[in-house]
Amino acid sequence: MGKTMKALRVYAPFNQKIENVPIPEIGDGEILIKVLGCGVCAGDVKTYHGGQRVWGKTPNEAYIDAPCIGGHEFYGEVVEIGADVDDIKIGDKLLAEQILPCGECRFCKAGIPWMCQPHHIYGFKDDAQGGFAEYMKFAKGSILHKLPDDFTVEQGSIIEPYACAMHAVERANIQHTDVVVVSGLGAIGLGMINAARKAAPKLLIGLDLKQSRLDKAKEFGSDLVFNPTEIDIVEKVKQLTDGYGCDVYIEASGFEGSVIQGLNMVANRGRYIQFGVFPKDVTADWNIIGDTKEIDILGAHLSGHCYGPVIKGIADGSIRLDGVVTHIYNLTDWEQAFETASNNPDAIKVVLVP
Repeated sequence: MGKTMKALRVYAPFNQKIENVPIPEIGDGEILIKVLGCGVCAGDVKTYHGGQRVWGKTPNEAYIDAPCIGGHEFYGEVVEIGADVDDIKIGDKLLAEQILPCGECRFCKAGIPWMCQPHHIYGFKDDAQGGFAEYMKFAKGSILHKLPDDFTVEQGSIIEPYACAMHAVERANIQHTDVVVVSGLGAIGLGMINAARKAAPKLLIGLDLKQSRLDKAKEFGSDLVFNPTEIDIVEKVKQLTDGYGCDVYIEASGFEGSVIQGLNMVANRGRYIQFGVFPKDVTADWNIIGDTKEIDILGAHLSGHCYGPVIKGIADGSIRLDGVVTHIYNLTDWEQAFETASNNPDAIKVVLVP
């Protein structure tokens, strides 16, 4: 397009700023969108605060290609299309999945591109600049999804976290006889409550420190909700399960204490699913896993094949999201947006719009 745009670029921990940068030029197989909204993920906040997962323990271990345009919960409107792009037209509402798969590694060839070995996630890499900008390029090989024309900012910006949530719940393989606990009720945790409710477990319990999130989880289908700082939550869950503990524990908070809590709470031969991302290494008694309980430990990363069903569920109303997007800020007000996401007790999902 030959012009410039505003973009939020990440340089280092506690160092990101709005800059005027060239609008991306697109080539064959590529698409340019005008960004309509991009959610602020807990991962974006942890990136800003120097999270080890992104910056590594040493500079040589950094995952991010700084400086980089952040943001991976994006959607937008198509404004330019390169050659060899089929079934997409100018004006379509469109998003790409957060992973830009290489298409060549054994994971991509096996149909599990979210585990792509090179692993370039939008918002962290030179060839996968993110959605905290006025415009964004979807590179060749991106996994694309059209959205209904009437999707709002609230709907479009929640698809990525809800797809991650659904994938984590799928990993849990919830049965109708299971007692399920979701720890951490941010946007992803609330998406997990949505998805777990569809699996119809015997009992669904949500845990969080913020009352507004507990209330929302109850509204979305959690049978019970608790603040772990107000009661002995491990003992409470055991009381509810004849002393056994929960069958499934899904960790979505990214706090060390939630890991220890979950290992102590889950029943013998239960399933522990780790989704939350931690700012530093976690220490726990791993003897519980094998020598004591014979627990299945399962990781959940990104979104699996869940974008399609999430989009469908949002469109037909079977997936609840009302009130999850609590704050919308202009891109240039990113500092206030990040402060809100970090410290406002009523914030669930914060979204930036150009």
